Amino acid sequence: MAGPVDAVVVMGVAGCGKTSVGEELAKRLGWQFLEGDGFHPPENIAKMSAGVPLQDEDRWGWLDTIAAHIALAREARAPIVVSCSALKRRYRERLSAGGLRVLFVHLHGSRETIHARMARRSGHFMPASLLDSQFAALEPLGAGELGIVCDIDATPAEIAARVAALVAPAA
Repeated sequence: MAGPVDAVVVMGVAGCGKTSVGEELAKRLGWQFLEGDGFHPPENIAKMSAGVPLQDEDRWGWLDTIAAHIALAREARAPIVVSCSALKRRYRERLSAGGLRVLFVHLHGSRETIHARMARRSGHFMPASLLDSQFAALEPLGAGELGIVCDIDATPAEIAARVAALVAPAA
């Protein structure tokens, strides 16, 4: 049991279902949902749209903006669900800095499954050609991190139900 949290961050590589699961989880918990992609600056969107992977320096401001929203939610005692790739441990540490209690839900799936999903979606700035760079950057949840791994073979509703049973809003 994860217990009380300030936020749940649904994480993983592009195309794993972060938005679908995040929206379903927020609905089940009665919490606000924030789409992490919406906080990328135009420069990041342009890079990814052009097939250029983001580097750490491209992500810091984006991660800090998301962390600020988590901190505001904590202050308001209104926990949130956020979709954010959070691929590296240092990114997750940045999102939970300052004593924020964040549960990371890593949506895990094979490259083949996720690539097939990306090939079917339209209107998203992230091209399937960047998927390999996402997998290369991904650092699985490690010792000491508050998180769970969920296989994407389950439906978003099934994943959300599993996660919702583990969390409660922070006091």
